[in-house]
Amino acid sequence: MKINAVIIEDEKNSRELLKSIILSECPDIVLLGEAENIKTGLELIKSTKPQLLFLDISMPDGTGFDLLSQLGDQKLDIIFTTATDKFAIKAIRYSAVDYLLKPLDIEELKAAVKKIIERKNSAPNIENLNFLISHLKQQDELFQKITLPTGNAFEVVSVKDIVRCEAEGSYTHFYISNSKKFMVSASLKHYEDLLPENDFIRVHHHHLININHVVRFLKQDGGYAIMTDGTQIEVSRRKKDMFLEKLKQ
Repeated sequence: MKINAVIIEDEKNSRELLKSIILSECPDIVLLGEAENIKTGLELIKSTKPQLLFLDISMPDGTGFDLLSQLGDQKLDIIFTTATDKFAIKAIRYSAVDYLLKPLDIEELKAAVKKIIERKNSAPNIENLNFLISHLKQQDELFQKITLPTGNAFEVVSVKDIVRCEAEGSYTHFYISNSKKFMVSASLKHYEDLLPENDFIRVHHHHLININHVVRFLKQDGGYAIMTDGTQIEVSRRKKDMFLEKLKQ
């Protein structure tokens, strides 16, 4: 099954490079056309009805997010391309949408396309994109919710409701305050970097916990954090002082 795609990118060199990599390295992608700004991009999308959009964030007549807000409920998979927009990147990561940093890396592009292909039997999640746009409108880096990609679904959860995260190889288990549990195909390090450091602390190689859900600290055997869900999480010796200091705060 082939995936029809278009490129919307204002920089000619970046557009040509992206096109070249797709044609040589991504045989499952069929390029239907390319555009250099929001106006021509919207026209291209309406005329070709692609399944996948390679979308630059910064363009002369606005942003890629402005374009998305004009698409209505049209269902598309998106791979963003961007240079240094740190706020946008953080919003994208919270929304579990794929993105590529410029200059483009061939292996990262192939990996992003592979993820799209692997979930091609499921419809793109329009709520995910709406969630991203709402994050961007906040202009506040303290995002209140995060999207967790779980297989062919996306779960939107409140950051404050995350009790703890536990590593299992390259996967992460999320334990939520309503007793729900989700497994996400991303490393614990990914979420350690993403979640607010004032609230979350890595207390062990396998555990990232929300300090707001700690109900007590047991000093026995080195130390354990008791969480609101009743679990007892070991605090490593090298993390103990940092943990206790954060607990005091």
